[in-house]
Amino acid sequence: MPKSFPNYQLKSGWNALLPARDVQPALFGKLVADVVIIGAGFTGLACARRWQQLSPDARVVIIDASEIGEGNPGRNSGFLLDVALAEDAKSDNMQRMLECNRLTQEAMQSIVRDVEASGQTVDLQRAGTYRAAASDAGVKSLENYKLFLEGAGLPYRQLDQADLETELGTRFFRSGLFSPDCYLAQPASVIRAIHQQLPDSVTVYENTPALKINKTADNWMVNTPQGELTCSQLVLANNSFAKNLGINRSRLVGVYTYAGLTPRLDDSMLETLGSNPNWGLLPAHRLGSTLRRTADGRLLVRSLHSYEQESTGQKVRHELQDRMWRRFPQLRGQDFEHVWGGAVGVTYNGAPVWGQQGPGLFASTGCNGGGTVKGTMLGATLADLAHGKTVPDIASLFGSPSWMPPDPLRSIGFHLTAALESWQGRQER
Repeated sequence: MPKSFPNYQLKSGWNALLPARDVQPALFGKLVADVVIIGAGFTGLACARRWQQLSPDARVVIIDASEIGEGNPGRNSGFLLDVALAEDAKSDNMQRMLECNRLTQEAMQSIVRDVEASGQTVDLQRAGTYRAAASDAGVKSLENYKLFLEGAGLPYRQLDQADLETELGTRFFRSGLFSPDCYLAQPASVIRAIHQQLPDSVTVYENTPALKINKTADNWMVNTPQGELTCSQLVLANNSFAKNLGINRSRLVGVYTYAGLTPRLDDSMLETLGSNPNWGLLPAHRLGSTLRRTADGRLLVRSLHSYEQESTGQKVRHELQDRMWRRFPQLRGQDFEHVWGGAVGVTYNGAPVWGQQGPGLFASTGCNGGGTVKGTMLGATLADLAHGKTVPDIASLFGSPSWMPPDPLRSIGFHLTAALESWQGRQER
């Protein structure tokens, strides 16, 4: 039976690098609330914060299947983009994209304010991001993104192979672009800081997965392993796992991606990795590999995909090593200190599942890999929608999710598409 919550076997490397924190207790027994939010990620926390601002006396409860920093928000690559993603970059949609950028930039600044107000030491810097290509298809994709940046009036630098080698220490890529419009972060520390800024009136239960939801005549019931919640309004902010609670099964799929993070490299090795000490690189092809060099001298590679199930074997580690070593031959033989996976909620056309799903039921899921900054915006906007406020037309700006056939057709289609795209983008892997 499909799982209604993540139960990761591989621990998040980002979270493992941080000091231990006091974990909020799990829910035991029955509880009544005005609103229950499933998922304590960027979306869920933003929704809770905004809900409490609009209804200060409301009993707001958040439940999460994991712990703050160990769940999905602490498992990504640490890119907080405040402009459009490359696959969204179409010059004929420029006005739409400018409005999307405005909304995400506002959300990014709210994250920065929360991190600063937390008083915690958090690695969050506006370091920009590289995009790079190793194939003809990748170069074409870069050209399309360049047209978007120019049309939107956004700054960038164009780089050739020699430039990339100088700055990043790799000759793997033929060409690239650098855009300053991106923050790089230690994502587990960021989500911890945002959680700390929640008002005391919002109650969070960690290690409390939602097993089942049911609608009664007047309320929603949420069953957890050792408890039960009753609420008049329910918000699903648990990404791909919402479908396994019965919401938008025909529009969501869960895809796991994987990351490997080295120990801190010695100074002699770091000297071979270019002049930029803190950078992130996104691949021109979506099945390529994401790269990070962290401010504390580590290298991260994120790549590989699996359908609806976490892979945990040595094959993941070996394939990630191969991707790192081909880009950085000088690191050959260097192992990872941490390897982990994370689930991404994916829709066929990249549009989020967002809005009211039924009486008293709201959802913001299907992040398609953009659940940090965009998720923050969508979560806060969902609270506005639930309170009857005028909100941006999310469907017009970000699209509506397309229908997908059920399994086994969906699984077959995923694997066939992945195989074809993997072959087409084989030089970018």
